Amino acid sequence: MRSSAAGLGLAVLSAATFGTSGAFAKSLIDAGWSAESAVATRVGIAAVLLAVPALLALRGRWAVFRRSLGSIGVFGLLAVAGTQVAYFNAVQYLPVGVALLLEYSGIILVVLWMWLVHGQRPRRLTLAGAAAALVGLVFVLNLAGGAAINPVGLLWGMAAAVGLAAYFVLSARVNPELPSTALACGGMAFGAVILGTFGLFGVLPMHATFGEVSFGGHRTSWLVPIIGLSFVAAAFAYVAGIGAARILGASLASFVGLTEVLFAVLIAWVALGQLPTAMQAIGGTLMVAGIALVRLDALRSPESAPAVADEPVPTLATTWVK
Repeated sequence: MRSSAAGLGLAVLSAATFGTSGAFAKSLIDAGWSAESAVATRVGIAAVLLAVPALLALRGRWAVFRRSLGSIGVFGLLAVAGTQVAYFNAVQYLPVGVALLLEYSGIILVVLWMWLVHGQRPRRLTLAGAAAALVGLVFVLNLAGGAAINPVGLLWGMAAAVGLAAYFVLSARVNPELPSTALACGGMAFGAVILGTFGLFGVLPMHATFGEVSFGGHRTSWLVPIIGLSFVAAAFAYVAGIGAARILGASLASFVGLTEVLFAVLIAWVALGQLPTAMQAIGGTLMVAGIALVRLDALRSPESAPAVADEPVPTLATTWVK
């Protein structure tokens, strides 16, 4: 019982720390940082912090690591670098809560992918969840009311959703013998190298400022959000999430991880003054409820479904690595 309570506490702590990433990134971007610079710095420092735990976890499994290098590279490019760049660009144009809700709609994309590509027809609970999430998305964007949602931010948010969907699909293809810390560390290191290389050759905008930034209504050093992104919202959040998954199991831990959306909205309200409208609050509640139904369906014992040859089926209850 005590271990379950500890695991639940770690899962909530992981969701809360992950939820700070949007507010920290927003303060840097408003101060003149490009989203790409913020992501490269965050994942680069976090990869260094996780290097020792990853090396310890890999003892005796170097052959597994070598065989997984290709998967780690693709994971780092799409699920780490691509997703975070899209999300951080989205918060440049949208409130943090809206950007995160758009990103989490990627879970619905996984359902569509498994249905259209692999013929795995979703069950009624999943369909109900998807419908609720889509209705909630309409409320969040306030399409009927003609609210001015920045189309550039909307596109970045949907790109983040595609990245989240890619994370789930790719996670199912990575060798299960590869430790989670090694996958997280390797993926972040590869993502940092790719972003740095693209920035060096001018493919991606890499610019940063090193003066004061505005965070929580106060002026502070740029190091504060950098430390927050790297230590709190990356390394610490990953360690807490991995600990929760080992105690509770990946399914229950990731289900609790849905609270990240609520924490992100609350933190953005306190730190950035981004209070959602009543319509967006209703839509956000519907989206979280819909995604929860989809994940709850994934926890149930699977019904008979067509087998998919040569490819594991992605689980919607995999621990999310942001």
